[in-house]
Amino acid sequence: MAHRRHSRAVPRTPQERGDVHGVRIVGGTLRGRKVHYSGDPRTRPMKDRLREAVFNLLGDDVTRRLAIDLFAGTGALGLEAISRGAQRAVLIERHLPTAQLIERSARDLGVADQVQVVFGDAFAWSRGFQPPAEARLLVFCCPPYEFYNTQREAMLELICGWMHRPTASTLLVVEAPDAFDWNQLANPSEWRVRCYPPASIGTWESPPRP
Repeated sequence: MAHRRHSRAVPRTPQERGDVHGVRIVGGTLRGRKVHYSGDPRTRPMKDRLREAVFNLLGDDVTRRLAIDLFAGTGALGLEAISRGAQRAVLIERHLPTAQLIERSARDLGVADQVQVVFGDAFAWSRGFQPPAEARLLVFCCPPYEFYNTQREAMLELICGWMHRPTASTLLVVEAPDAFDWNQLANPSEWRVRCYPPASIGTWESPPRP
């Protein structure tokens, strides 16, 4: 009698297989080191080339700031900021396995003492966060592009709220699809916008306090 061959189901996605892929830190003291990425389709890491362009725009403005990544995903932006001289980084991520993977990356990179990972919703966390008046913030707002349609009002309110925090200095970095109308934001003339299709990056800095 011929033996029946039993086929075992093969996981199709990287996260089902347990694979962990790397996303590189592209500059600073951790340049070339890897940030863990599960391949989960809910996480859209910013391309290395775009992240490098963003940090080239920021230059020395990263140093000695508190970096906040509102939609952290892999955590690459916050960890890149640490690599380039930020004092601390707070990374908000609503997907628990992804938040835990960020913590693993911070430990493996030796910067866990500078990184706080918050498992939660960026909109709710932002409403409750009260930075010290002397804080120098660097805020990354790089949400899923669909949020600009499905949660349009919440996104505009979120960005506007960060523009009006009473801090010593706030530097905002917002990623949106290249079709996004930046005139929807408060004080549109104060935004510097650059296009990197299919993305656009807008930066805004609070005026000096008297």
